[in-house]
Amino acid sequence: MASSSYKYTQTLMGTEVSLILFEPDEIAAQTVFNSIKILEDKLTVNRPESEVMSINLAAGQHPVKVSPPVYSLIEQAVKVSLHFTDYFNLAIGPVVKLWKIGFKGYQVPNSEQIKQQLLLTNPRYIELDANTYSVFLKKAGMKIDLGAIAKGYIADVVKHILHQYHIYQAIINLGGNVLTLGHSPINDNGYWHVGLRKPFSHHNELAGIVKVKNKSIVTSGIYERFFMQNDILYHHIFNPLTGYPLNNELESVTIISNTSLEGDIYSTILYGLGVLKGSEYLKKNRHLSAIFLLKNKTIKLVNCDNFSFQLLDDEYEIV
Repeated sequence: MASSSYKYTQTLMGTEVSLILFEPDEIAAQTVFNSIKILEDKLTVNRPESEVMSINLAAGQHPVKVSPPVYSLIEQAVKVSLHFTDYFNLAIGPVVKLWKIGFKGYQVPNSEQIKQQLLLTNPRYIELDANTYSVFLKKAGMKIDLGAIAKGYIADVVKHILHQYHIYQAIINLGGNVLTLGHSPINDNGYWHVGLRKPFSHHNELAGIVKVKNKSIVTSGIYERFFMQNDILYHHIFNPLTGYPLNNELESVTIISNTSLEGDIYSTILYGLGVLKGSEYLKKNRHLSAIFLLKNKTIKLVNCDNFSFQLLDDEYEIV
């Protein structure tokens, strides 16, 4: 077993990004951080300039040519949006901007404002041209938002970079997206131990430990970005059909998958599906696993072949 590890960190994408290696490699770490910064600059909608912002600013006017990686990610997001329209929609940008949850000026919009913005969220109005790598939003005011999947995509790119440096045992943490490479050299059984945060805890307390090998762990929860108004909690996971935050039995859903992009996509979809429908979907897709944390303080584990879970908080009960 490895006796020492080397942790490299930088603040990127609005969070602390960390990389744990078991041999020191400053060059590999710096390549990773530089690549994340380049991709963040291309994909963000929280800055005046990026490839995605160029698409949004040209909505209703003309197509915008983008780099192949950005085009590929948008293409995948469009396919998922068309297939899971009720739960996942990359064209939700106008609604996200209206609410501003997690940013200055957050508000509960009135129903007429939401109704107007929903008219601009149909993914069928996104026109893709694979020959020119161009994207055209057909209606003025449309906005795509890749925030739900950008971290997952970037984490998978980081894994590819590490493989290029012949690094096959590592752990990548992009603030909510954790990707483990290979088997852990610090545990006898080869499992990586990844903490699962207790929702709404003030000191990042853990509900439990997720144990995996060579898997991605992605959590979506209502405690990540929210505000309270008139004793009602408004969080950042929206119902694409209503334009309001989803309201169901869940505090969070954690997806264990082979890629971090899958984890991002399905953490959003399965949060929307809820425990019952989500469990039914997972039973037909056994390469995906989930940990559902419910508001009634119960935990539901689905497809446990891909992970094991150690409960740490006695406020919760596994059912």
